[in-house]
Amino acid sequence: MADYRVPLKDMGFLLFDVFKAEAMWQQLPTLAERVDRETAEAILQECAKIAEQEIAPISRQGDEVGVSFNDGKVTTAPGYKEAFKTYAEGGWTALGGDPEYGGMGMPKMLTAQHEEMLCSGDISFALYPVLTAGAALSLAKHGSEELKNLYLTRMYSGEWSASMCLTESHAGSDLGIIRTKAIPQEDGSYSITGNKIFITGGEHDLTENIIHLVLAKLPDAPAGPKGISLFLVPKFHVNNDGSLGERNQVHCGSIEHKMGIHASATCVMNFDGAKGYLIGDLNRGLACMFTMMNFERIGVGIQGLSAASRSYQNALEYAKERLQGRALTGAKNTDKEADSIMVHGDVRRMLLNMKAMNEGSRALSTYIAMQLDYATYGEGELQAKGDALSTLMTPLAKAFFTDLGFENTVTGQQIFGGHGFIREWGQEQLVRDARITQIYEGTNGIQAMDLLARKVVGSQGKLMQVFIDEVNDYIKATPAENMQEFIAPLADALNDFSELTQYLLTKSKENINEIGAAANDYLHVFGYTAMAFVWAKMAEVALEKQGSDDFYQAKIKTARYYFTRLLPRRLSLIASAKSGSDTLFDIDDELF
Repeated sequence: MADYRVPLKDMGFLLFDVFKAEAMWQQLPTLAERVDRETAEAILQECAKIAEQEIAPISRQGDEVGVSFNDGKVTTAPGYKEAFKTYAEGGWTALGGDPEYGGMGMPKMLTAQHEEMLCSGDISFALYPVLTAGAALSLAKHGSEELKNLYLTRMYSGEWSASMCLTESHAGSDLGIIRTKAIPQEDGSYSITGNKIFITGGEHDLTENIIHLVLAKLPDAPAGPKGISLFLVPKFHVNNDGSLGERNQVHCGSIEHKMGIHASATCVMNFDGAKGYLIGDLNRGLACMFTMMNFERIGVGIQGLSAASRSYQNALEYAKERLQGRALTGAKNTDKEADSIMVHGDVRRMLLNMKAMNEGSRALSTYIAMQLDYATYGEGELQAKGDALSTLMTPLAKAFFTDLGFENTVTGQQIFGGHGFIREWGQEQLVRDARITQIYEGTNGIQAMDLLARKVVGSQGKLMQVFIDEVNDYIKATPAENMQEFIAPLADALNDFSELTQYLLTKSKENINEIGAAANDYLHVFGYTAMAFVWAKMAEVALEKQGSDDFYQAKIKTARYYFTRLLPRRLSLIASAKSGSDTLFDIDDELF
């Protein structure tokens, strides 16, 4: 496997040239006090060192050894405890945290790129601090001052980590039927009893305490999702001075043996009258948890991009070195027995697919992160627009990036040929690790339904119109002749997507099954159209700078590839989305 190299130049290009992050930060008073270009570049450079030198080197051993479970205790793979200590001591666990409690308060545009580095180094390692950051976000937004003062500082310092306890054996995405109970106690706490499965980081040896955020129901709670509350349940009780007390009644019953992410502890957690503390209001637990889940869903999308980015680096290095066959136009490397496989059209197709989709995903994730920053720190119309776009694009980020991510890890494996199937090359690990990203934090089918049913049909298209208007405004403001090779197909794609949106809004009124039948195709049409938008923005900047660096020439040529070879994928997806639901539902279950 190639040594991982953080694409710092591409990240800086997106932040400061394409999306003008420094000007944006100066526009938002809270961020203007915290970050400027010099600070951001220093953060990215230092994080790159951690990802390349500390985390990426332990990934292979983590996959081979995995985590072990003995007598209720989980031991992480060799090197993980030391790497986590280095990571925490560097302050990285506090990067996006609330400054009032010891966080650095950096914008999402910056932390999203930090997450990509971390996950490209090793998704398994990244899950421990990333989940803690998400839990801290929910606690900071919804927790009482008492809870925040007692827990947040140590979560930001990396002394304590966190988990998210939602799923039960009978209740995956349908959280309304969970059975975990919370019984009120005289001291204001709650006794939590129940079992949770698939709990990432539920037990491990990286930190001295683990803070579980647990969904549960009071005995008299309303039925369904409206009766769910959120509780903070520490592994060890915490005294008023912040010191650790006795062990709480929460234990790991077992760990899962998985296809991938072997170094991440995926636990069955048993709560046997454990003491917990309410976060937010009673029966409003899902709203509190979704603060974390929306954070995690975008993060999972970045995991897909991260695996694909690592896959591309590996495959490109291999393709340049692997000698096999001759170019159709004649030998290119006459002093050797064969040419590198870079001369073959299909290998170039696969590499360019990966390059175009990876760079497009990185740009789109940065754009979505920018909307989250506007939603968090903006005011008035800026805040409203950021909130609308980030809400709309959260399911897109999760599903589209992970579908492309898995596709591109498999593509990288294909370039390796037989070597890609062999463990020693490391490529098959990326395929296995990337596969879970399409499943957890809400399967991609559920994300597609969330997008079409809730965000589009639920708002009668108003939420999607915010995005359509944003792209239309860009098209109208970009008349330059040298941009027409990108603007014209972008305009066509946007018109097709607008028409498809209106078509499905109409058809859904006639037959609600049309939503379920079209949702996956619709999400991907949205994805390719949104990616065309950010590719046009990248091409515009690259055209202005093309004489200064080969980087910009490569960007322009990759943009052309995207518009000519990848954007047309949307046409078959549109045809499929319009084909209706009859062929899906006319077949009785017995005929499958």
